[in-house]
Amino acid sequence: MTQRLFPEWHPQDAILLTWPGAHSDWASILPRIEATLEAMVVAIARHQRVLISVADEATRQRLLATFRHLGVDTACLLFAEAPSDDSWARDHGPIAIERDGLPVLLDYRFTGWGGKFPAARDDALTARLQAAGVFAAPVEAHDLVLEGGAIDTDGAGTLLTTEACLLNPNRNPRLDRQALESRLREEMGIARVLWLRHGHLEGDDTDSHIDTLARFCDPQTIAYVRCDDPTDPHYAELRAMEEELEALRRADGEPYRLIPLPWPKPCFDPEDGHRLPATYANFLIINGAVLMPAYADSADARALAALAEAFPDHELIPIDCRSVIRQHGSLHCLTMQLPRGCLADARPSHDDEER
Repeated sequence: MTQRLFPEWHPQDAILLTWPGAHSDWASILPRIEATLEAMVVAIARHQRVLISVADEATRQRLLATFRHLGVDTACLLFAEAPSDDSWARDHGPIAIERDGLPVLLDYRFTGWGGKFPAARDDALTARLQAAGVFAAPVEAHDLVLEGGAIDTDGAGTLLTTEACLLNPNRNPRLDRQALESRLREEMGIARVLWLRHGHLEGDDTDSHIDTLARFCDPQTIAYVRCDDPTDPHYAELRAMEEELEALRRADGEPYRLIPLPWPKPCFDPEDGHRLPATYANFLIINGAVLMPAYADSADARALAALAEAFPDHELIPIDCRSVIRQHGSLHCLTMQLPRGCLADARPSHDDEER
């Protein structure tokens, strides 16, 4: 048996979104977050399908009318009813692997980032989607607590993650590093794990998810957050992370090509003033395009230029994420990709070649 964790740039059937409800943590800014999600759907549907999990039929009908008005080809939209606690599909959605040439969806446990928030309905969401018949790929339930935002891969057996998250006792307290690596090898085909000891963002609820810090862009390239302000509280920690990345080696012994992403000016919560974890590393790779979080900041243009260097063959699409960051996440956190062959009745993708 051969298996691997799909890289994000593998051709996709769809992007999964979990639509927020009026009783979620988004209640006070629901129109704003819905406008952001609508912009995301408009952008993604130009390239592939979007699977939207909704609370009820009324929400589905309302969204269909909205997207028709926005000019979206509704054949690119698929809806499924499933209750949720929150909207972070990256962490409660399925994680796709390839096993003997066919996709398999792994349903790991989600506990609200170590019990910080209610998560029972989110934890059950993938199983509900499976029961609704939206997946063509089989779904396997696993008892490991694991969030999609905590891991990133080159698609060739290497996993990038942080010690602060995966080794946190609030996730899998009975598993040490060796035992966890064994599980990742057995369940995902991971041959080696690159652990980062450094990298922390103020306002982060996830215990340093890798998708806010450093990301594979291709098997040889990692884009990462760099703080260039020595007076910023993040400076020393992110400089230490940069040194770790510089010391990493590919499986062939060569260093990685590293692309630094600029540091946006601090974002603060307008209600209580705490700092929010805004970075440009939370971008989303889809078929032929990359969606990048933007913050109405002068660094947005430099971030686009950096990602254009990493993805020269992709369209770069900035999405205003000032509403999303209010709940301590961004673009990548809101989404989960479903690689080709995962979605039932999927239309052919616009881009059939893995980049």
